[in-house]
Amino acid sequence: MLRLLPALALFLLQTPAHAQQADQVATGEITGADHETYKQIPFDVPEGTERITVRLTYDKANKTAVDLGVFDPQRFRGWSGGTRDRFTLSASDASPGYLPGALPAGRWHVQFGVPNARKDAHSPYRLEIFLDRGTVRNASAAIADAPIRSTPGWFRGDLHMHDAHSDGSCKSKTGKKIPCPLFRTVDAASNAGLDFVAVTDHNTVSHFGGLRELQPWFDNILLIPGTEVTTFGGHANAIGLTRWVDFRIGTPGVPNVAVVEKAVADAGAILSINHPGLPSGEACMGCGWVWPDTDWNGITAIEAINANTVNTSLSGIGFWYKQLNAGHRLTGVGGSDNHNPDAEAGRAGIGRPTTVVHAEALSTPAILAGIRAGRVFVDVEGTRTRMLDVEAVSGRTRALMGETLTPGARLDVTATIAGVDAGKAVLIANGAEAQSLPLAPSVTFHLDRKAACGWVSVNVTTQDGKLLLVGNPIYVRCGRR
Repeated sequence: MLRLLPALALFLLQTPAHAQQADQVATGEITGADHETYKQIPFDVPEGTERITVRLTYDKANKTAVDLGVFDPQRFRGWSGGTRDRFTLSASDASPGYLPGALPAGRWHVQFGVPNARKDAHSPYRLEIFLDRGTVRNASAAIADAPIRSTPGWFRGDLHMHDAHSDGSCKSKTGKKIPCPLFRTVDAASNAGLDFVAVTDHNTVSHFGGLRELQPWFDNILLIPGTEVTTFGGHANAIGLTRWVDFRIGTPGVPNVAVVEKAVADAGAILSINHPGLPSGEACMGCGWVWPDTDWNGITAIEAINANTVNTSLSGIGFWYKQLNAGHRLTGVGGSDNHNPDAEAGRAGIGRPTTVVHAEALSTPAILAGIRAGRVFVDVEGTRTRMLDVEAVSGRTRALMGETLTPGARLDVTATIAGVDAGKAVLIANGAEAQSLPLAPSVTFHLDRKAACGWVSVNVTTQDGKLLLVGNPIYVRCGRR
């Protein structure tokens, strides 16, 4: 490490503290002798490193300017000049101006270019290196964007879509069917008024860098990286993924589903089973979930509503309810499974259905936490205005969707509903319709203890039973009193 000069010590005292600790730090100063020269700042990358984030702070007084780039032990890996003060690289993605790819262990160096330093310049700098290794994710934390909104609320999104990085298509400028650019998919999602989307191309992470580039432009919508892990025994979205996950179940490195589940969790993501009610075979190869060795503790959600199967016998609702009845806690979500951002309304357009999540902020960690918590409902038609919240009360005990309570003799379940003009509220108890009531802004069902035990939820339908809103369960624990 370079010598800490008195001026630098003062500079660093004035620099805001960062939440995460750098793995390596280099300090020094830019002087007049550095004008129009290049400086190499070495740092070491250990085996097993999965992401590198570099952050530079320096005193810009007196017009001192520093350009920024990086080389690995063998080759050039990127240059951003004076455009940015931090960048990240991994096997899956990199900041604009930098090259993703393998991160070889050994001596790397940050490349400074100094286009300007006045003769009397003494500009201290601090270079911080952050690394992701195993479950330690310092580099990911150091490059994370600030929340798009930092206050709690209900956020509307779509958790399943595709673009040119897998099998998404749209029309070109001259009307030809082409692999659809990622920008078009994200733009359509933004125009649909969504708060967040997960782009989930099949088995690849090649779109992650594009999402990183597009996020600053689309500052009204959260772009969550994801992958549809597509296997011979079912598809599942890994949402919030930070690296590629091997999907080849049945090979020596991936002997079973549990290995995939652990890899997804280790990469900071959640796993949500897609369109589980579809068949698996020539009609839809690998579409339905049939893996016999599924560890349900490694699954967070089930796509109960997929635009292509909603209100049909292939809906995921029955599969989801069956797993809930088996004692597994799984959040029901929705996904358009969009493959064309120009899809007409009613034909798997982006945001139809919409997954609505109550979260502490509009950020990837907060949305994932909200899905895990289960205070989620699905707006089947993606209206942007319909709302559903459910509360269960027994004596002095209360619980919201995703929570658990132990009931007394009676349980009161209240659904708060908005944006639906006509229809009915349907109480679901352990997967079966228990009661229905005419629609109102607030509807309360009453159950005795025996009927309530297990789980309850509320859906909103039309008069003839077409799903409009799908609520998540409140778990009712009825052990020995």
